[in-house]
Amino acid sequence: MDFDNMEVKEYVQLDNLIGDIIKSYPIAVRALMECGMGCVTCPASMSETLEEAAMVHGLPADEVLQYVNERISLSEAMMEQGIN
Repeated sequence: MDFDNMEVKEYVQLDNLIGDIIKSYPIAVRALMECGMGCVTCPASMSETLEEAAMVHGLPADEVLQYVNERISLSEAMMEQGIN
């Protein structure tokens, strides 16, 4: 599989709660931390939307959304190929 030309799917959206995102896609924890959201697993962040969390951290929400969806897409593609 050519991961460089992989289709990036919209697994999450800006209005999704952080708690729901990381529950559905554990890889999102790492992706969000790589974006600069070090406190993504704290209880207060669980009830924030992705857009709210990005705003609190001074990050461009659309770029965070794109990055998280890219990481989830890559993870899903790797699992489909049997790569862990």
